[in-house]
Amino acid sequence: MFAINFNMGKESDDAIPQEYPYFWSKGSSIALPSFLTKYKPSMVQNDGTKPWIWIEGSNRNKDTAESDATTAISEAAALLKEVSQRVEEIKNDDSIPMRSSKKTGAKSKKDVREKVQADAAQKLKDISIKHNYVCGKWLIFAPADKVDAIWSKIATSLVSGPLASTCAYLTKVATSPANETPHHQHVICLYIPDVYDKDSVTNVMKVLLRNHGVNLSGVKSDLYTGAGNKHSSGVLSTVWKTASLLTDSEIKDLKDAYFSELNVTSTSVAKPDEKKDQPSIAIKKRPIPKRKLQEDDPFASEDEADAQEAEQKQKVQAKRKTGKRNQPSDMDADADESDKLKTKKKKSTR
Repeated sequence: MFAINFNMGKESDDAIPQEYPYFWSKGSSIALPSFLTKYKPSMVQNDGTKPWIWIEGSNRNKDTAESDATTAISEAAALLKEVSQRVEEIKNDDSIPMRSSKKTGAKSKKDVREKVQADAAQKLKDISIKHNYVCGKWLIFAPADKVDAIWSKIATSLVSGPLASTCAYLTKVATSPANETPHHQHVICLYIPDVYDKDSVTNVMKVLLRNHGVNLSGVKSDLYTGAGNKHSSGVLSTVWKTASLLTDSEIKDLKDAYFSELNVTSTSVAKPDEKKDQPSIAIKKRPIPKRKLQEDDPFASEDEADAQEAEQKQKVQAKRKTGKRNQPSDMDADADESDKLKTKKKKSTR
């Protein structure tokens, strides 16, 4: 089901604690958007009990249920211990020169050490395959001021976006340290079922670059994590570096395509808001009299239009004043009434 082993003596960083409130799956009682809003990596501080926030994707890793993680990790730890001892022996062996010699064919300490480390990497792969413990994760680093947005997009993509169509099945993000740490980087892990499946690993990489524009570090096996990072073997901690999967130009092209599309989207979203603010201004700049004049005479200048508009206003105001003058006042009305009464009295006297 998951790349988890609850029977390990030392709890792995890849193990999800049971009854953990910072874990979301499709069976959760809270919707994903609400979960992401409620538990932001920048806001959740790790007090020792909540180092990670987890999201389960649509694709569950079925093969890991049959894996023997405990035995695999035990064998890997023993191997790394042997390699560390051998590296130390090479360092102290005076018979191995510091520099290689083309004349004698002697290998340098560096050459001998790297050969031992390369052999160890192959043996670790053999251990993983033998015990069917081949799961691992893409490592992504995000600055504290951007981690919430990056994490939200990756989590949503894994559940119902581009990442849902890949082999990726689980993701987690590191919460914030208990004490303020300048320039802190949050690590995001995107889990994949088989780190040695180069095509699938590369496919996930392309989606992360093209659809999310993130900075990738490399692919790390869960076996490496379980065996421990603190050893002096010098064996690389990652199975794949980005340059081993895509060229620098391919990586750049994918990220450029993402940011180009992002800019287009941002511009198209901004335009409707600009239009909302413009109607009243547009009406003031193009009054009806001016538009009518322009229709009648397309060669009329702005000054002529303004002059004719002012003249039109003066005519309207003059008509209003004339109208007011012609209207009888209250005193005039009273005088007319008194004249009418006098005329009636004269007629009745006669």
